[in-house]
Amino acid sequence: MNVPRLVIAAPSSGSGKTTVATGLMAAFAERGLAVSPHKVGPDYIDPGYHTLATGRPGRNLDAYLCGPGLVAPLFAHGARGCDLAVVEGVMGLYDGAAGLGELGSTAQVAKELRAPVVLVVDASSQSRSVAALVHGFASWDPQVRIGGVILNKVGSERHEALLREALDESGVPVLGVLRRAAQVAVPSRHLGLVPVAERRDDAVDAVAAMREQVAAGCDLDAVMALARSAPAVPGAAWDAAEAVGGAGDGPAARRPRIAVAAGAAFTFSYAEHTELLAATGAEVVPFDPLRDEALPEGTRGLVIGGGFPEVYASELSANAALRGAVAALVASGAPVAAECAGLLYLARSLDGLPMCGVLDAEGRMSERLTLGYREAVAVSDSVLAAPGTRVRGHEFHRTVLEPGAGPQPAWGLHRPERRVEGFVHQGVHASYLHTHGASAPGMVRRFVERCKG
Repeated sequence: MNVPRLVIAAPSSGSGKTTVATGLMAAFAERGLAVSPHKVGPDYIDPGYHTLATGRPGRNLDAYLCGPGLVAPLFAHGARGCDLAVVEGVMGLYDGAAGLGELGSTAQVAKELRAPVVLVVDASSQSRSVAALVHGFASWDPQVRIGGVILNKVGSERHEALLREALDESGVPVLGVLRRAAQVAVPSRHLGLVPVAERRDDAVDAVAAMREQVAAGCDLDAVMALARSAPAVPGAAWDAAEAVGGAGDGPAARRPRIAVAAGAAFTFSYAEHTELLAATGAEVVPFDPLRDEALPEGTRGLVIGGGFPEVYASELSANAALRGAVAALVASGAPVAAECAGLLYLARSLDGLPMCGVLDAEGRMSERLTLGYREAVAVSDSVLAAPGTRVRGHEFHRTVLEPGAGPQPAWGLHRPERRVEGFVHQGVHASYLHTHGASAPGMVRRFVERCKG
């Protein structure tokens, strides 16, 4: 597969990667190109803005969660049939999972994809030093090709001239210069940017502002030429049906209907998960716990992913009819898979407000952010995993559940600390741990088979 592609990276977080990556996606889409959007790492929020910019699902490329060998196949799957792919990096270019070298870094993904890198530099407090900075990043790893620089937060024409003069000596071309622009700022809160689903109109305006700023400040033809310099992507594209081994035996009529929580309170999901559910023979039906008073008719299984239930606790609690329907489904023994926000929704309460009452635990907001990759092993037999099943996951929350584990815990975590976590109760598997379906297709298949009964 040979799709033009770029990785948008930076020396550190806060340099402007999201603005540049999203702006480039939108600018090229406005030119009529089919643009495939990607994000390095586990983050769920930025891909929502990428989807707005391109009209295509934003997809994650995470070498820690899925393994380096799946980076190129998952990329090829998402970029199939596209004219251009833009990959937004994470943190600084060479920052990876703590203590594991380059694993999970933007640099590793760029190497797996054989993709040129555009370095976004916050130039607000430097002039000639920018050349030393770029030289250092360009020479650190010879396998990472820095194909150009976009200078962000440039103060004036004089400032721009100084920066360009310095970079002439580095041999790395300047592909764009962006002035400071408040209108492209996206509001943040305790877990990062506010998701698109919560501010649809404002998000559309923000993406349009990013597009206009990037289109005005960047040489789009030069950016496209750099993207076209990438060689063929190694290996074959990932395929959901191959990953799960097909829909299994039995008549086509045995397609279980699996309800998947969506809407503003449950925005954290990876596109490949629903693709795997469907490939295993499920009928996937989204529903909104903020608005729908009943589960989809004929629901045989339930998936409740991550999001921001703490922001919508009063609305979720007020929907007593749906809370009752979820509790009744659990009581029937139906399979339920819940991650993070879903875990809190199934608890007795969240910040003192009644939730579904399925799990004997109470959730509350906390001052402490829990964030990081985890290695885990299943310690209880469940609808997702047999005991001993090993997975890699990610925690990302500013809430606390008390107790943190039930009589039958979901996972035993052994990196970075040892503890048990989550709940296995009746047909429920509930945990703070986010996992990527492409890294564990066997768990998806097991869940769907249990839904078939």
